[in-house]
Amino acid sequence: MSTREHQRLDAHRNHETNWKLWGPYLSERAWGTVREDYSRDGNAWDFFPHDHARSRAYRWNEDGLAGISDRYQYLCFALALWNGQDPILKERLFGLTGEEGNHGEDVKEYYFYLDSTPTHSYMKMLYKYPQVAFPYSDLVEENKRRGFEQFEYELLDTGVFDDDRYFDIFIEYAKASEQDILIRITAVNRGPEPHKLTLLPTLWYRNMWCWGYSDGPMGDVTGLPILKQVDSAHIRGEHPAQGVYHLYADNPDEFIFTNNETNNERLFDLPNQSSYVKDAFHRYITNGEINAVNPAREGTKATAVYRQTVAVGERWEIRLRLAAGELPSPFADFDNVFSERIAEADEFYDAVQLNSISQDERLVQRQAYAGMLWSKQLYYYDVAQWLDGDPAYATPPSERRRGRNKDWRHLNNFDIISMPDKWEYPWYAVWDLAFHCIPLVHIDSQFAKRQLELITREWYMHPNGQLPAYEWSFTDVNPPVHAWATWLVYQIDGQLSGDYDRAFLESIFHKLLLNFTWWVNRKDEEGDNIFEGGFLGLDNISIFDRSRELPGGSRVDQADGTAWMGFFALSMLKIALELARENPVYQDMATKFYEHFLAIANAMTEAGHHGHSLWDDEDEFFYDMLHLPDGQAITIKVRSLVGLVPLLAAETIEPWVLEDMDDFCRRMNWFTRNRPHLGEHMASVFVKGQGSRRLLSVLTRERLIKMLRYMLDENEFLSPYGIRSLSKAHEIPYEMSINGEHLSINYQPAESESGLFGGNSNWRGPIWFPINYLLIEALRRFHRYYGDDLKVEIPTGSGTMKTLAEVADELAERLIRLFTLDTHNHRPIYGSLETFQETQHWRDHVLFYEYFHGDNGAGLGASHQTGWTGLIAQLIDQIERK
Repeated sequence: MSTREHQRLDAHRNHETNWKLWGPYLSERAWGTVREDYSRDGNAWDFFPHDHARSRAYRWNEDGLAGISDRYQYLCFALALWNGQDPILKERLFGLTGEEGNHGEDVKEYYFYLDSTPTHSYMKMLYKYPQVAFPYSDLVEENKRRGFEQFEYELLDTGVFDDDRYFDIFIEYAKASEQDILIRITAVNRGPEPHKLTLLPTLWYRNMWCWGYSDGPMGDVTGLPILKQVDSAHIRGEHPAQGVYHLYADNPDEFIFTNNETNNERLFDLPNQSSYVKDAFHRYITNGEINAVNPAREGTKATAVYRQTVAVGERWEIRLRLAAGELPSPFADFDNVFSERIAEADEFYDAVQLNSISQDERLVQRQAYAGMLWSKQLYYYDVAQWLDGDPAYATPPSERRRGRNKDWRHLNNFDIISMPDKWEYPWYAVWDLAFHCIPLVHIDSQFAKRQLELITREWYMHPNGQLPAYEWSFTDVNPPVHAWATWLVYQIDGQLSGDYDRAFLESIFHKLLLNFTWWVNRKDEEGDNIFEGGFLGLDNISIFDRSRELPGGSRVDQADGTAWMGFFALSMLKIALELARENPVYQDMATKFYEHFLAIANAMTEAGHHGHSLWDDEDEFFYDMLHLPDGQAITIKVRSLVGLVPLLAAETIEPWVLEDMDDFCRRMNWFTRNRPHLGEHMASVFVKGQGSRRLLSVLTRERLIKMLRYMLDENEFLSPYGIRSLSKAHEIPYEMSINGEHLSINYQPAESESGLFGGNSNWRGPIWFPINYLLIEALRRFHRYYGDDLKVEIPTGSGTMKTLAEVADELAERLIRLFTLDTHNHRPIYGSLETFQETQHWRDHVLFYEYFHGDNGAGLGASHQTGWTGLIAQLIDQIERK
């Protein structure tokens, strides 16, 4: 493709230019994170709460509203607002902590990522700002009062948007060059009356100087950076490592200055190190404290101040420009540059998006891509430094050395990483990240591949081979999807570019050998190919918390843990065979993973495992099995995604493998014929399928059909909008007692009704994109083998028979229907939210939720989880290309 944006991507990939030097690398929330927590008890939310954020310097990374920074986050820019009513300056998004929300942490704002190119040559975001006082206390108190069984109390519920009394604040960025960024902020009064508004586009340096170090990850931190006013429309900034930048503001009312340093007097009743501190602008604007800002008009934090009474319907626009070079006429070409970049963004997406998709699907897909690109963040975390504390401060409590992440001292991250959600989850999660890369490869293959590579590098991966889960506990275990994502990204990138990046594939394969070995050594407690792993990313899906010690010293054989390992083995087998096309040595590795897969499949399906099988012949479904200390084994008959994950452990072997890979073929045949018991209860690799392919699968044809009978039953898993995480049959709770402890689980289609895993996610009924996507991919693999000869009923009992490819398409279409307009011109994701469904200035702004109501499709959980829900962009593309 030869669009201007594609040319910029190519130049960046070839190290000719660096158009990604600046981007949306600020977090939406840095307070309440593990990195900023130096407490004795590890309560990150309480140690650095929202109330501290305006007054306290961050140690690890900055946050801001619709903000940007350079790749090293030396210099940051974001917007602050004041409506004349709020008790505090609006410098960052507000939300509830895990304890304050009746379903866990939750952002209580409305904002939308509307557009972005991969190099961030153009970006656009919308924030909806109420004209009345923001109801901070009301949101906290009412949500605290509500129980798990009640709806969340949202910002719309407070009445602050009644009569459309709010501003639409559009923030746009357009780059004239790599280090020359034009900024346009447009405020639109949607209310019935004129209203005052103060805009404060703010520039500041990340605090690298207060912690007692002589150097940082990117150079000298001993010299203090400085921002100084040059004239009434110009600020000059200089950083000892970054050099000089200039901020030009078009006709501001004034500039004000302070320092990005903690207000110790307010927070800790201690003397301030500086006369001018972080919260000075809040005090100056909202409280009229003239002495809060520096009269010398210099500091490490500065803002232009714009005040105006905005008329009804008026669009008030302000213009700024941030550039490394001095510009004599900074706004002369402003409109032309913006027009060019918007046209280039349109050109780019015209090339990326298929002509055949509808206008509404184009809108959804483009906003999905925008959300993914806006969700990049500088992630900085040196665990050893964090555990030991900083030279300028007291040594952290000794409990920390025995607490969170103590075994991850090697981990030292300072990279731009795709976040699940920059407010609710402003830290990477390894299995989320794998899914992010699938849609990202369509628009920026280099970034997608880099994300997968990073997690396997020595400053991320543990020396023992474990991949880091997430900062709350790097030791937690997520499903092993990294190999699958690597293979899929390799394939998609090759198909789009015509160049298959074997160096990328081979490099990650070697690292994943270590990870596979870690799984085998650490998560197969009995050495019999039945794997544990704990919650495996599925939070509260079980009748008990599988990550904790089980009642009475019991242990559980996990159907999903074992199936995930089968899936992992097959992904590694596929990669090894691809690498063997150029280097026959990899045939040995392919054989090794073939043997692993057979052993795992046999352990799942054969009753020889202590006399028990995870396949239940009576129900014809996979279940977890609980082993009590007295030797008794109890099948936990909860029909959930746990039992559907075995569907994923399926892969086809193409005929060219058997023709060209003599060593692998000979060893496969020997092993299969000399260990016949291993393949008795799985698909036979010797039976040719469509196109002479062979099938490796935990499931025989008969068992596959039986499992799909459940999955495609509307009274079980099949929802109008995808596959539920727990069968609807459990509207009647499943109950059991262990050592006198009563346990139960029931179908909960919406938010969680328990505090298990904090209550901010629910796998007991809702629809989750990642597993739905994996199931669709698995059905397509099965179809490549069975072809049109195998048809199943969908929905179960309907009499409508479809091939597995057609079933996969229907499931994809059901997921797409979550976002697109229905016959009533409503989007199911917005459920009964009339404002979103009916109002002109809301209805076409799409949110990408964490999960979705199991019956009506309403969006739930994190509202900006474009990460894995961004898979919608991939599904729209797949359906049109079928």
